[in-house]
Amino acid sequence: MLKRNLLFFVNPISGTGNYKALVGYINQALKMHPHIYSIEHTQASGNYNFLPEKIKKEQITDVVICGGDGSINQIATYLIGNPVRIGIIPRGSGNGLAFSAGIPKNIKRAMAIILDGQASFIDAFQVNNRYSFMLCGLGFDAKIAHEFANVSSRGLKTYTRLTVKHWILAKSYPFSLFTEGEALAFNAYFISIANANQFGNNMRIAPKASLSDGLLDIVVVNKTNRILLLGKVLLQITRGKPIPVADIRKKNRTIHYFRAATLTLKNNSLAPLHIDGEPAETEREFNIRIIPHAINLIQPMG
Repeated sequence: MLKRNLLFFVNPISGTGNYKALVGYINQALKMHPHIYSIEHTQASGNYNFLPEKIKKEQITDVVICGGDGSINQIATYLIGNPVRIGIIPRGSGNGLAFSAGIPKNIKRAMAIILDGQASFIDAFQVNNRYSFMLCGLGFDAKIAHEFANVSSRGLKTYTRLTVKHWILAKSYPFSLFTEGEALAFNAYFISIANANQFGNNMRIAPKASLSDGLLDIVVVNKTNRILLLGKVLLQITRGKPIPVADIRKKNRTIHYFRAATLTLKNNSLAPLHIDGEPAETEREFNIRIIPHAINLIQPMG
């Protein structure tokens, strides 16, 4: 068996998980293996600029992130282009990247994937000077993310309550989008730019999205009757299929779903922004591009 050097980052306040139980299980599971390992806390500052040098100096083979999509984003941002293997033990409220990759929330099963799974490169994408590994969004879902970040009680129940609240109060935003030689205008409740297929909690927004196809899946939900829209959103979540960018003008759709490797998005009304489920400062214009084969993620075999 190949001896590995695993560095675990554990977020002690992520989601609703039990920190002591997680650390205890990591210690127990690694006793059965010859690997070297260490456990550190995630950085409250989100600054991991020390990590590439630490990996090189200590010959770390695997970085395992025990946390949610926010912690993954912070750490993986410093590992783009680095061949180190990245494992995930999902401990967040949504776990969109992990679930898209087939990594379960069960600690025992997630650890089995880290020890016995296979690493392969997945894409990321750049949003101006920031990075996303799962999904970024403007409008309705970002509004929820901003409020969710400030509540004391996390989890699916809280997220559902906030979703219902903001659905009733939802407003639309004007957007201009430029890609593949097409200039498009929307008055939308929200726009999602997805590398993964879901928001989290298996709530799918871009059903055909792939983590490693070199393309982004863009979903635009236009302003319409809220009650009618609910049915269309549910259909999109379960059965949506991308259409060519050039065909968008020919379709009278409430929901547009298409793919692109790069796009420019103008956000003159300053709709709120989230990146990988975490609130982010919005801007009037976003230049977005895919980064193929960005990080080396450990995933289930087959």
